[in-house]
Amino acid sequence: MTDATRNLLEQHFDIAFGAPDGVAKLRELILTLAMQGKLVEQEPNDPPASELLKAIEAEKQRLVKAGKIKKPKPLPHIKPEEVPYELPQGWEWVRLGDICSYIQRGKGPKYVDVSTHRVISQKCVRWYGLDLEPARYIDPASLDKYEPIRFLRVGDLLWNSTGTGTIGRACLVPQDLEGVEIVADSHVTVVRPIEVRPVFLWRWIQSPAVHNELEGSASGTTNQIELNTSTVINHLMPLPPLLEQHRIVARIDQLMARCDALETLRKAREEKRLAVHAAAIKQLLDAPDAPAWDFIQQHFGELYTVKENVAELRKAILQLAVMGRLVPQDAGDPPASELLKEIQAEKQRLVKSKQLKIGQKTEDTKFICHDTEIPEAWEWVKGLDILFITKLAGFEYTKYVNLQDEGDVPVIRAQNVRQFSIDTTNLKFIDLKTSELLERCALSKPALLVTFIGAGIGNVALFDKNERWHLAPNVAKMEPFIGCERKLNLRYLNYFLISPLGRREIFKHLKSTAQPSISMGTIRDIDYPLPPLPEQHRIVTRIDQLMALCDTLDQQIDAATGKQTELLGALMAQA
Repeated sequence: MTDATRNLLEQHFDIAFGAPDGVAKLRELILTLAMQGKLVEQEPNDPPASELLKAIEAEKQRLVKAGKIKKPKPLPHIKPEEVPYELPQGWEWVRLGDICSYIQRGKGPKYVDVSTHRVISQKCVRWYGLDLEPARYIDPASLDKYEPIRFLRVGDLLWNSTGTGTIGRACLVPQDLEGVEIVADSHVTVVRPIEVRPVFLWRWIQSPAVHNELEGSASGTTNQIELNTSTVINHLMPLPPLLEQHRIVARIDQLMARCDALETLRKAREEKRLAVHAAAIKQLLDAPDAPAWDFIQQHFGELYTVKENVAELRKAILQLAVMGRLVPQDAGDPPASELLKEIQAEKQRLVKSKQLKIGQKTEDTKFICHDTEIPEAWEWVKGLDILFITKLAGFEYTKYVNLQDEGDVPVIRAQNVRQFSIDTTNLKFIDLKTSELLERCALSKPALLVTFIGAGIGNVALFDKNERWHLAPNVAKMEPFIGCERKLNLRYLNYFLISPLGRREIFKHLKSTAQPSISMGTIRDIDYPLPPLPEQHRIVTRIDQLMALCDTLDQQIDAATGKQTELLGALMAQA
């Protein structure tokens, strides 16, 4: 290895610590350099790989003569256009079959519940080694039909050859299985090298070049791709002199141990950062007068270099807001009890004029959130006391609704309701006549929408369009009573419903069925901490400011990690 390559590796270790997936990229670089002959120095006195190939061929002929293997078919000559890069002097490009006495898939076994013999499956083949825990048992009597060559030997390389997610994974048969009769099933290819260090072969299979080639050479459907035996036999690999193989393996082991240490250090640092932040947030939520916010502000640079902490900060902001601890109370604000009286009076007027029906059912009548303290001027209220809550009935949908790709009125389905916003991609439509027929579930003024079944269950968003839209049957709407539109800040209620306290309320009666659902009774029964109206506005303004700060923190993290990734990529391009 040249001084330039050594310095390049050291730079990678420094940068990999801060870059996302940096250590994984570093591992790939180590293996790439190793297989290009750039990881260790070449020794001019090493017998070249051409001599090793002669020894391998002599051993093959001896095994054939002894009847232990069949005479192999000649492999195609390696053409210059097949060679991906130039090798150091003393190395040789070979096909995998050139250096092995046996390459073959295992075969389908006759399984039994318990026996004295195991079968190696894909689940057993792990990068860290052979795991016998998931191995099933084979009928010992069936082993008489197995040729001796099919029994695994210490140093055999096992290569998964079937299925997305497992194909290409490899490990070696360990020393502690010496003398144990064990076989592979038909989804694992057994590769038995001659004179070549098995660990070098295993490291070669781990290298990015091999995996990139596997993706192109594997055949079959998406769910059941195959690594054919002929592909394995003909796979091109770089072969160093035997003594250099030993040096390469030793150097890889050293560098991989440094990578392990780097990952351990990085994990410990991140865990400490998360723990310190969690403690500060807990103090902030549990003790109103504690200087936790001062601590957070003083250590912004250290605490908010990971998005997990920013996400927790967002939750804390919302939780403080709906507990009445984000903005100061104003003694001049009319209390929420007065606001509630006004809403109830308007509701009764609507009932009396038959514009609103009474008798909406709830799951219970208890305020389960009373373990959370709120300011004296606030009130606990139930959803049905301040909002008109409804949905499209299933029979109405089946009878009247015919969704179209184009039409007069957009329909909001569960997949369109994102947390706090409406996703307007992939909309469906109904005609205006159908929408008017189902007027109760039309959207024409601001309303909160909640998904109560299906994808994104519990997601809440604010509808604030100025045109006519409509609801699908898996989305409920919650809107102020007629005449009460200015008595509630729906953005405050939306913030509550996505806060930790609000999430607890939404899911308090979740039905754990095959398709989990939230009943309309639960939605009507949600307990809201209601502040005076002016305070609702102040809370929303402050949350908006702090969420903008969180957005900035996320952007700074993206920029920092992006810069580290770009720098790491630039260094890797020099390799």
